[in-house]
Amino acid sequence: MDNQSKFITEVIEAVLAGDAHKATKYVSDKLIVRATRKLYGGKPNKAKVEMMLTVGKPNFKEREFIKRCKKAGEPFEKIQLAYPAKKKR
Repeated sequence: MDNQSKFITEVIEAVLAGDAHKATKYVSDKLIVRATRKLYGGKPNKAKVEMMLTVGKPNFKEREFIKRCKKAGEPFEKIQLAYPAKKKR
């Protein structure tokens, strides 16, 4: 198994393991692997899993995160999870 498929497996497992909506793996400052799970009614559906996979250049928000990590001296090669927003009452 090559590295790219290993990264893809990691982000898919990260999304499926919990209630995360999105998992982003920062491979380098020029490459990310992102899996985004489709939400039904604002939350993930346990019976049906529909996911979009992105492999490529980081978007603006991700580039800013990489810049801040480099400036702080923190490693950015990790998986970042995003959860669905809580509904307001």
